[in-house]
Amino acid sequence: MSETIETASLLARAGELIDRAIQAGADAADAVVVRGRSSSVSVRLGKVEGTEASESDDFSLRVFVGRRVASVSANPGFDLKVLAERAVAMAKASPEDPYATLAAEADLAKDWPDLDLYDPTEVSADQLTEAALAAEAAALAVSGVTNSGGAGASAGMGGLVLATSHGFSGAYSASRFGRSVSVIAGEGTKMERDYDFDSALYFADLRDADEIGREAAARAVRRLNPRQVPTAKNVAVVYDPRVARGIAGHIAGAINGASVARKTSFLRDRMGKQVLKAGLSVTDDPLIVRGPSSRPFDGEGITGKRLAMIEDGVLQHWFLSTSTANELGLKTNGRGVRGGTSVNPASTNLALEPGDIAPEELIRSIGTGLYVTELIGQGVNMVTGEYSRGASGYWIENGELTFPVSEVTIASNLTDMFLRITLANDIDRSFGVAAPTLAIEGMTLAGK
Repeated sequence: MSETIETASLLARAGELIDRAIQAGADAADAVVVRGRSSSVSVRLGKVEGTEASESDDFSLRVFVGRRVASVSANPGFDLKVLAERAVAMAKASPEDPYATLAAEADLAKDWPDLDLYDPTEVSADQLTEAALAAEAAALAVSGVTNSGGAGASAGMGGLVLATSHGFSGAYSASRFGRSVSVIAGEGTKMERDYDFDSALYFADLRDADEIGREAAARAVRRLNPRQVPTAKNVAVVYDPRVARGIAGHIAGAINGASVARKTSFLRDRMGKQVLKAGLSVTDDPLIVRGPSSRPFDGEGITGKRLAMIEDGVLQHWFLSTSTANELGLKTNGRGVRGGTSVNPASTNLALEPGDIAPEELIRSIGTGLYVTELIGQGVNMVTGEYSRGASGYWIENGELTFPVSEVTIASNLTDMFLRITLANDIDRSFGVAAPTLAIEGMTLAGK
């Protein structure tokens, strides 16, 4: 069955499920199918360790009876009438929820752009195996690499089918391909591990497996013979783009409307106020063609638009779904995501927009500090903003990376950190959360 025919069949089934729910006594309803197809191969030391494949079309039905709401999930093959009646019965027995509603009919997408998210390329298990083995072999061929942590390759797709009782009916699919490898350098107690990976919507856009292997190996070898550095205050810390994405992720979490409504964000009282250094901006755009987290409409049927979430350092928007917007007295901005039977707001293609200097120039301007390539632990409190993470990387001296550093902790508060960020110009927008190399001054470093 072709993708188009299969999607049409799922839309028809979702529409019929809604009809059954209305017949059973629901005032309104929506039905969702979250689709998934994936295959992957993992190898280690030249041998295949695992091959996996999965397919799923997970249905969920959400019904509203007055201000009462309930959701139920099912696998394909369920009885439409039984599921609808069960959902309505659950709703009638549920407490009232003053915020949960369908998106307003006037806000629903009537049409949407083709974002070119689906690559129909079929990748066989043999091709996945070949790529994983090639990445590992390239890494093991680098001098100083002594062992493998394993390599993998994957291919798959995900999609959303959505129908509502007030007239929305739509579907989209997005493909995803990936390659990764992890290797170990050194011997005995002086071993160091590192990795590299790539992920793309289109198979042809993936980085070469050999290149991924060589980069993982180079990263591991560079980490050999690390030192500790003394404890110090007011240290400048530079984040490699791979870990800088985590800082952008903390920004996204702090401006999520659901966290604001629950009062679990340290930025909950900062709307319209400066939260980043002047001149810095954070954007979110669900409509980028071939964007890694693009979508033509959200989990409620609304087409979002590009938003400057933070502009010139000033907070402009929360990420909002309909129920979260209702709770905050606002209007959804099309960031609702289906997760199981719930709808929560989330970012799409989020970018901490880059500065105008090269990363090498940024490092030279620091003079002395720590260049971080890996963070360890989960020491971030999003309620208070307190930040404390184990870190490793390289010491910066006279504006140059010198020796590898490990077993240190960097600490501060995200409120202060956000106001001290300086950005380089090397952003990589191939990830759903994107950020360039960035420097943060005034952090505490706990070392020896």
